[in-house]
Amino acid sequence: MTPRTRSTVLAVCACVAGLVLAGCGGGEEKKYAAEPSAAPTTLAPLPAVRPADVKPLVGRWVGTAKDYFQFKADGSGVWVRGGQKLWSGSAIPEGGGKYRFSWNGGDPKTASYWGVSLDGNKTSLVFAGTNQTYKKAVAKKGKG
Repeated sequence: MTPRTRSTVLAVCACVAGLVLAGCGGGEEKKYAAEPSAAPTTLAPLPAVRPADVKPLVGRWVGTAKDYFQFKADGSGVWVRGGQKLWSGSAIPEGGGKYRFSWNGGDPKTASYWGVSLDGNKTSLVFAGTNQTYKKAVAKKGKG
């Protein structure tokens, strides 16, 4: 075998090896990465909330982890810890002192861990996500 033939054979082998290695799973990974793993979840529109339905929830509820929930008469609320909002949205009444929370502007329409339950005296609530109890803060009276 001449040196020229030998270098040509080595070049062809290297090229074939490169093509084989490039074809091993390289193109298929992109195909799978582009496909979603599950269908997107669709949420129902938020229902109208009557102030009477959320009245027991209105105010600030303080937890032992230095976090709190705060709700307004229209059902809107926030969950804050360390000055950062962990959730904001609406409380949707389910009845019996239970409220589920809106998610991404929609209603999950089923009871979930993303909501709260009031005790019978309406002085504490339990967040289902952590099973942590929150106490109703005393409202501060304004001056004058």
